[in-house]
Amino acid sequence: MKLINQNVRIDGIDKKILRALMEDARTPVLEIARSVGVSGAAIHQRLRKLEKAQLISGSKFIINPKVLGYTTMAFVGIFLDKAMNNPDAVKQLKKIPEVLECHYTTGNWSILIKILCKDNAHLMQVLNRDIQTISGVSRTETFISLDQQLDRQIRI
Repeated sequence: MKLINQNVRIDGIDKKILRALMEDARTPVLEIARSVGVSGAAIHQRLRKLEKAQLISGSKFIINPKVLGYTTMAFVGIFLDKAMNNPDAVKQLKKIPEVLECHYTTGNWSILIKILCKDNAHLMQVLNRDIQTISGVSRTETFISLDQQLDRQIRI
């Protein structure tokens, strides 16, 4: 692996390691080492280099929200009365546990958020009680996701 002008260059072994871990982050290093044909120590060394280059940043477990009763996913475009309110609005959005993602955007909205609720009544409560009461929020536009078709990372 080489770091040139902030671009990380990875070789075939790095790609095999990354693909294995992207498929299942709990795959034992020695299992990856056997499939790739290098030592476990070499895998650890390459992973440390990839972390140092910030190509990878940890691993995580994915929780199935439907098992916990969260079945309504929505995207909410937030209109702010002034762009200078963005940092304050984001600070308030961070306090709402149903908000999963928050993005500054171009176009009509100032902010686009992804929220997860138990049902439509819960969504309406979060919108009315938590989001639309944030100082600077002039209005919102909500899109309910009927079914997620893709959930993937960039291809390696």
